[in-house]
Amino acid sequence: MRCAAVIASVVALVALAGCTVGPNYHRPTVDVPASFRNADQSATAASIGSEKWWEVFQDAELQKLIRTAIAQNYDVRIAASRILQAQAQVTITRSQEFPQVNGTAGYLGQKIPFFGFAAFELQGAFSWNVDFWGQYRRATEAARADLLAEDWNRKLVLSTLVSDVATAYFQLRELDLELEIAKSTLASRQESLQLTNTLERGGATSLLDVRQAEQLVETAAETIPDTERQVSVLEDTLSTLMGENPHDIPRGLALTEQPIAEAIPAGLPSELLERRPDIRQAEYQLIAANAQIGVARAQFFPTLPLTGAAGAESTSLAALFLGSAWSFTAPITQPIFTAGKLKANLKQAEAQQQQALLTYQQTIQQAFRQVSDALIAYAKYRQFREHQDALTTAAQGAANLSETRYRGGAASYLEVLTNETNYFAAELSLARARLNERLSLVQTYSALGGGWEQ
Repeated sequence: MRCAAVIASVVALVALAGCTVGPNYHRPTVDVPASFRNADQSATAASIGSEKWWEVFQDAELQKLIRTAIAQNYDVRIAASRILQAQAQVTITRSQEFPQVNGTAGYLGQKIPFFGFAAFELQGAFSWNVDFWGQYRRATEAARADLLAEDWNRKLVLSTLVSDVATAYFQLRELDLELEIAKSTLASRQESLQLTNTLERGGATSLLDVRQAEQLVETAAETIPDTERQVSVLEDTLSTLMGENPHDIPRGLALTEQPIAEAIPAGLPSELLERRPDIRQAEYQLIAANAQIGVARAQFFPTLPLTGAAGAESTSLAALFLGSAWSFTAPITQPIFTAGKLKANLKQAEAQQQQALLTYQQTIQQAFRQVSDALIAYAKYRQFREHQDALTTAAQGAANLSETRYRGGAASYLEVLTNETNYFAAELSLARARLNERLSLVQTYSALGGGWEQ
């Protein structure tokens, strides 16, 4: 008991005298603009990035797809397993800060001619490399930062997954719209071809008109197989994102029915530093690299490993605890010559910290650029869609008028061919413009750090 008290006193005094070498982390100063470039100043609400993904994407079927993907996607599950590994690593690293105690108990028996021996043994061993300079505490600090970096990596995977599922779903609904336009146009042109054939047989028109009408039919028909191919490919993509084998994807709202806001509130740029997963991940990687400098610096200083052992041995189990022996050592070890190893370790840690700092600053700058790009894309795609809508209406009117003029004998079928081709192309362009408008919403939401909150 007196031995244990002495050891405990020494340990307490050494622990109280300990310090932690290496730089303490302070968030670096970054150049944060007062507002996002290309942001709509009329949008005064909180950033759309702070909204939950089911508040942004209100299609019930899309929400089901996202929930399934979050539960089953392999990237998400891999990211979760990396968090478990990082949690275990924190425990492993932190264990170096505490004493290690081992105990053994046994029976020893030996028999040789004219001599026999038997004894019971009980031994205990104690070792502790005192963390006088904070080497292990810095290592634990780095391990905890790595854990938090992995947690933000999982959130980044979630945000990317939500964005990918929404993007693929909107692309699928746009292809559905293209397919609907193509089939409707094909049916209309087939009726027109039948009429032209009837007129040609009656001598009211020429065979050239028939051939031109056939061109219109085939132009619409040829788009259908390739569109159907793209639909199947996107369904396979969505199935894989959900962690499932390829299968049909249920549909919800049509593309034209998907809610779209007049303006997207971007919020303050400074909020991005707290919300974007890639920025937070980069910062915790910087914290870990900063702590590793302390680990490297602590290796220059003396170490104080404490070791102790105690045991008892007796030929009788009843008398085992009547006598005991113990030992305790506390040697100080100072590195003298390491051929430049310790200095190289420190330089390497400092260089890695500098790299992590530059990566953090670069990630922030890229985030601001992505937000600016997404905001201008949303505004301009909206304007483009409005003009394309007007163009499609005009093309539809021209196509209808040319058909009426042809049937009344006031125009050639070439006029019908030209206007029908223009109208079909305008319809497809309008569908793609509607898609781009919604994809820019997805990109803006993701750029502003949305999608990971569950």
